[in-house]
Amino acid sequence: MYVILVYDITDKKVAKMLKLCRRYLNWIQNSVFEGEISEVKLQELLAAAKLFMDKENDSIIIFKSRQEKWLEKQVVGKEKNELDTFL
Repeated sequence: MYVILVYDITDKKVAKMLKLCRRYLNWIQNSVFEGEISEVKLQELLAAAKLFMDKENDSIIIFKSRQEKWLEKQVVGKEKNELDTFL
């Protein structure tokens, strides 16, 4: 499946969340990641995040799609982390 993951987390844990998300997805903008991921890997990522998240103040939002081709993406301005496709 293709996901867009967005998080809002306290400043002192941002680096930890960034490092965790980069292991599974592509960073595209501050606190925003996207990419193909299996349901098992997504649950693994969420389980790891829940270990240090403050459930009263922190949040993760995940938008899911079957494939990237079913999602229209428009970038206005400079894209912070352009994804390269290697063949």
